[in-house]
Amino acid sequence: MAKQQTEVRDLQEGSYVMIDDAPCKINSYSTAKPGKHGSAKARIEAEGVFDGKKRSLSQPVDAKIWVPIIERKQGQVVSVDGDDMQIMDLETYETITMRVPEDADPSPDENIEYLEMEDQRKIV
Repeated sequence: MAKQQTEVRDLQEGSYVMIDDAPCKINSYSTAKPGKHGSAKARIEAEGVFDGKKRSLSQPVDAKIWVPIIERKQGQVVSVDGDDMQIMDLETYETITMRVPEDADPSPDENIEYLEMEDQRKIV
């Protein structure tokens, strides 16, 4: 899996983090001050990038955590067939079959942006 390690204190809202082996986008990040018997703690509320599930995490700010490497790519819609559409990556010219999002109405020759991490893809 494409990921790198970083400290919890380096995270911020809008960045990505791995929670329960799923890539998530951080919605809120808050820290508690260090107490009498320990270090400062960070509370992270996030939503799964590919599955949409809400997840939370509480860790010391000096703990190491995995951050996924998610690529943002450009593609062109080649054809739309029912719930599926074929997209050509504008960099590699590879053709990919993806599900049409519920709120989208793509048409052929339309340029789109999508996220990719290993074999998972999502239209933005």
